[in-house]
Formats: sequence, structure tokens, C-alpha cells
Amino acid sequence: MIAGLNMSELGELAVLLVIVGGIAGFLAGMFGIGGGAVLVPVLYECFRLAGVPLEVRMPLCIGTSLAIIMPTAVRSFLAHYKRGSVDMDILRRWALPVLVGVIAGSVIARYAPERLFKYVFVAVAWSAAARLLFGRDNWRIGDDLPKGIPMQVYGLIIGLLSTLMGIGGGLFSNLLMTFYGRSIHQSVATSSGLAVLISIPGALGYIYAGWPAAARFPDVMALQMPFALGYISIIGALLVIPSSLTVATLGVKVAHMMSKRALEIAFGIYLLTMGTRFFVALVYA
Repeated sequence: MIAGLNMSELGELAVLLVIVGGIAGFLAGMFGIGGGAVLVPVLYECFRLAGVPLEVRMPLCIGTSLAIIMPTAVRSFLAHYKRGSVDMDILRRWALPVLVGVIAGSVIARYAPERLFKYVFVAVAWSAAARLLFGRDNWRIGDDLPKGIPMQVYGLIIGLLSTLMGIGGGLFSNLLMTFYGRSIHQSVATSSGLAVLISIPGALGYIYAGWPAAARFPDVMALQMPFALGYISIIGALLVIPSSLTVATLGVKVAHMMSKRALEIAFGIYLLTMGTRFFVALVYA
């Protein structure tokens, strides 16, 4: 039993996580985002009901989200790759700087206050939503993605912010690639590969970041989050991953059926909703 919840309430939480896994998997395939922007808000509510301390709740959500994203991202990437939509050159150029950003984000997560994660989530989600909902084709930084140092800086920022938000990087890379004239469909497909590059080292980083939390809250963490590994809830991951994997390829199919504008609007509304959820949490915390 967790934090006084009875078996019926625990069962309801388990069912909710399975359903959310399916939704996250669908969105991972549809938007190339890994599903973390759905998982983090819902995991937050589940851990709140389970009585997880506020000081560790948000990073625990993010670490668990990154662990869940790993297999889903691989499945989504392979589905997009088979369709020939992934720009492998971009992934190769971003690989190293993204990894450096993930490591930096993991170190920050070890020491940062809980509210920082919410600030990052809200700011980025709302910015991306505004670009997708109100942007025009002539809103561009350039005709193509840059070479050399600017490209590496972009990769570093994507890795850093994605790790602090618990997402697969698709939110940032989608936004960036469309600003440089790439189609939303290619952006989504390439972002699915980026989720693979971010989620694996990111999850390992949150295991590292969460060890001090176990020391600060030994009794609470042992009672309320059994089988947690650092900032990763093993139980939460095991409940979400199967349904997430099952539905990911369906999201890929839907993405390729939608028009460019329809896909942009759907993604924008989704991000606006998720950002608003954490803005409310900040205001009424």
C-alpha cells in the first residue's frame, strides 16, 4: 500500500498509467516527441496521489518519463526510418552535442529546485505552441540548418532542455527544423531518432541525480516509491511501456495521413494544453 491508498485506488492508478502509456505511444509516433510531454503531467498527478514528497515529485516524473521513452522512441524511429523520412545527416551532426547537453541536464537535475523543471516546461511548451498555431511559412531563421558550431550549439541546447523536461527532444527539434524550412513530416520523423539519443543517457543521468533524494527521504521513498531507482519509478515504467510500444506505430501511420497544417495545429494545441497544466501548478503551488 502506498501513502494510505487502498487496493481499489492503487488499481485505478495502475489502469490510468496503462491508458496514458497508450496515449504517449500514439503521440510519440504522431509527433516524434517520445511522449514525455504527456507522461510528465500525468505521472505528476499519480505520484501526487501516492504521496510522493513535492521536493522530489517533478524530477521523479521526468526520470521515469525518460525511462519509458527509450523503447517507445526506438520503435517510433524504426517505423519512420522504414518510410524514408528520417534525415540521418542531422542525427549524426547532433549526436555528440546532444549527449553533452543530456549530461549537463542530469547534473543540474541533481541540485536544482523542483520549480525549475516546471518553469522550463511551461516556457518551452508555450513558445513551441505559438509557433505551430500562429506561425507562417515565411517565419524562418534561414533556408537550411546551419553547419559547424551553430549546429552543435543547437544540439547542446536540445539535449539540455529535453533532459530538464523529461521529453525526447522532439518538441525542440520540430520547432527548430520548421524554422529552417524543413517540413513538419520530416521534422517529426527525424525527431523520433533524436528521442533515442536523449532518452537512454537521460534516464541513466536521472538514476545518478536521484541518489541524494533517497538519502534525504529514506523512510518516505522506501514506503511510497518501492522499487525506485534514483529518480526512476520501475513500477511506473513497467506499467506504461507495454501499451506505449503497442500504439506507437499507429501514431506514425496517422501522422503520414494528415496534412502539414493539420499536424501543426494538433501538435500546437497539445503543447498549449500541457504547458497550461504546469503554469496552473506554479501559480497555485
